[in-house]
Amino acid sequence: MNDIRRTILWVIFGFSMVLLWDQWQVYNGHKATFFPSPTPPAVTAAAPGGAASAPAGAASVPSAATTSPLAQVPATTATATTPAPAIPRERIAVSTDVLKLSFDTEGGSLVRAEFVRHNDLADRSKPFVLLDESQERVYLAQTGLIGGAFPTHKTPMKFSGERALKDGSDELSVKFESADLGGVKLVKTYSLKRGSYAMAVRHEVVNTGAAPVSPQLYLQLVRDGNKPAGESSFYSTFTGPAIYTDAKKYHKVEFSDIEKNKAEIDKSSPNGYVAMVQHYFASAWLLGDGVQRENFLRKVDNNLYAAGMITPLAEIAPGQSKAVEAKLFVGPQEEKMLESLAPGLELVKDYGWLTILAKPLYWLLDKLYGLLHNWGWAIVALVVLLKIAFYWLNAKAYASMAKMKAINPRIMEMRERLKDKPQQMQQEMMRIYREEKVNPMGGCFPIVIQIPVFIALYWVLLSSVEMRNAPWIGWVRDLSAPDPFFILPLVMTLTTLLQTALNPAPPDPMQAKMMWIMPLVFSVMFFFFPAGLVLYWLTNNILSIAQQWLINTRMGVPPQFNLPKFK
Repeated sequence: MNDIRRTILWVIFGFSMVLLWDQWQVYNGHKATFFPSPTPPAVTAAAPGGAASAPAGAASVPSAATTSPLAQVPATTATATTPAPAIPRERIAVSTDVLKLSFDTEGGSLVRAEFVRHNDLADRSKPFVLLDESQERVYLAQTGLIGGAFPTHKTPMKFSGERALKDGSDELSVKFESADLGGVKLVKTYSLKRGSYAMAVRHEVVNTGAAPVSPQLYLQLVRDGNKPAGESSFYSTFTGPAIYTDAKKYHKVEFSDIEKNKAEIDKSSPNGYVAMVQHYFASAWLLGDGVQRENFLRKVDNNLYAAGMITPLAEIAPGQSKAVEAKLFVGPQEEKMLESLAPGLELVKDYGWLTILAKPLYWLLDKLYGLLHNWGWAIVALVVLLKIAFYWLNAKAYASMAKMKAINPRIMEMRERLKDKPQQMQQEMMRIYREEKVNPMGGCFPIVIQIPVFIALYWVLLSSVEMRNAPWIGWVRDLSAPDPFFILPLVMTLTTLLQTALNPAPPDPMQAKMMWIMPLVFSVMFFFFPAGLVLYWLTNNILSIAQQWLINTRMGVPPQFNLPKFK
C-alpha cells in the first residue's frame, strides 16, 4: 500500500505537469510543447508610407450589389476601385503619454501602436510595438462603409488635428475626412485621453447626394496568423481573435478554425466586442450596448485574418448626417483597466478553465502589491498566505507521511521476509496499518485538493502583464523573463531534491529511482520559466519543507535524509 500511495502521488504530480504543458499546448492550437512548428513565412504588406500597392493575389473591392454585408467589406490589401480625388498618402504620427500611434491617410486606419511604458523584451531600449504594418508583420485597425460605392479603409482621406498631447492638456483629437463617394462623405474622429489606452472613435456619415442612403459601418482588426516574436518554446499562450457577447460570453477562435470555416460564434448581437489577443496585450473594437451588430471572422488574404463587426445605420436623408460612437482599445491586459472599459473585456486576460479560482488569486496578489510595492515580494506573500490557508490540510498529509516513515522499517523488514509470498505480504501490511492506525492514502487527498489552486496561480503569474519588466531583487530585473543566471531554478531544484530526501524511501527499487529522476526532469523545465513562476514554486517548496520538518519533529520522527541508491 505504501507503493500504491507513492505511485498515486507521482501520477497526480505528473498529470498536473502534463496539464500545464501538453494539454495546454493542444488547447492553444500547438502541435507539440518542446518542438514547436516553425514560424510561417512572413506576410507581404504594403511598404509604410508608400503607394497603395497590393501583393500578388490581392482581392479587389466587392461590388455593392453583393447580397452579404460581410462580402462587401473590402480585403485589407485590396486597391480601391472607386475613383477618388488625389490626396497625398502619408503616415500621421500621434503621441500621448502612453501611446505612440501612426495613422494612414488611406482610410484613416491605425497602422502602428507603440507603448511608452512597455519595452520590447528582445531589445529593452525600444518600446513594445503591438500594431504594425511592415515586411515582418501586419496588425491593423480599420473601419469603413459598405452598402454602396462608399468610403472604405482604402479611401484617401484628409487629415486634420493635433499630433501630440500637450502639457496641461488631457485630450487630443485626430480627424480624417473623405471626399464624396457615392453621395456619402465619411468623417472619422479619434479622441485620445491622457493615461488611456482606449480611444473614442466617432464615425460621422454625411449624405451629400440627392437620394436617401442606408450604409453600414464595419470595424475590424486585421493581423497575420504568426505567433508574436520572441515567444518561449517551453510554454505557450493563446494568439488569435476572440468575440464576447452576453449570450455566448467569451469565445476565442484559432486562426486554423477560421481558415477551415469551423469558427462557431454569436453572429448577431446587441452587445459585446471583438478582439485580437496575444500574450500580455490585446486590441478590441467596442460598440455601446443596444447597438445591433453582426460579428464576423474571416480570412482576407494569405496568412491575414480579420475579426470585426458590422452595424447598420438608419436611412440618412439628403443633406443629413448620422454618427456612430465606438471605442478602440489597444493596450496591455491590465485587469482593472479592462473591467472599467466594457463588461467581459477583462476576459482577454485568459486564465483558462480555472478562471473562477484565478480571478480572486489575482485580486489578492494585487492587494499585496499595493502593500509591498514589489511584485516579487507580493508573490512570496501570496504563497505564504496560501500555505497558511492550507496549513491543516498539509498538516494531515505530512502527519500521515510521518507515520508512514515511522513504520517504514517494519514494512521493509516484512517485505524482505515475505517477498516470495505476495498475498501474505499484503495481509501483513494491512495488519500493520490497522495496528498503527495509519491510512496509506492520507497524504494524497490533501494534496489533490490544492492542485487546482496552484495551477490557477500558475496561470495568474504567467498571464499578468504587471510582471513584465517588474524587478524583484538584485539580479532578477524582470519577473516575466527567465532568471539570467539560473540561480532561482538551481535553488528550486535543490529544494525539490531536499523534499524528496525527507520523504520515506519506497521499498521498491524502481520507485526509489523514479522518486529522484522525476523531480530532476521537471526541474529542468523551470530553467526556462519566467522568474516569477520559479519564485512562486521555490517559496512553496521552502515552506513545505519547513512544515514537514516541524510536523515530523513534533511527532517524534526525527527528520532524516533518504539518499538515492542507484545500483
